Amino acid sequence: MAENNKANITVPEMKLELVPVPVSDVDRAKAFYEKAGFTLGVDTRPSEGMRVVQFTPPGSACTIVFGTGMGEITAMTPGSVKGLHLVVDDIDTARSTLIKRGIEVDEITDFKSVKYASFSDPDGNSWLLQEFPPEVRQPGQSFFKEDDK
Repeated sequence: MAENNKANITVPEMKLELVPVPVSDVDRAKAFYEKAGFTLGVDTRPSEGMRVVQFTPPGSACTIVFGTGMGEITAMTPGSVKGLHLVVDDIDTARSTLIKRGIEVDEITDFKSVKYASFSDPDGNSWLLQEFPPEVRQPGQSFFKEDDK
């Protein structure tokens, strides 16, 4: 459990596991995320007019959800989610793999040794591949290895 020193209140762990990604065409979005190599976890129609689709990026504990008939989630403007980060160990490999799978990925940019490359789904929801160089990775961060220091 995390501590809040100001109030001496212990806060339980809270793990982000599901992020809504608003889309206009569920089947088109499903095809895109399959093409990108995300793992389909759920595609169900629990009631008339409701469809729930969940995908997980490779190696991630967090899933995205889109569909129809889910109230405020499906009322979100398609394409309005920007800058979802996918942290990778090797951005060159991740980028080239997506391109080989038919995903358009922008060129890699280097911002003070942290590298980024962006891509978007058909509605314009944007994703950023992000690579921290091994020498600046910290314990607890993705892909940290003791021998990188």
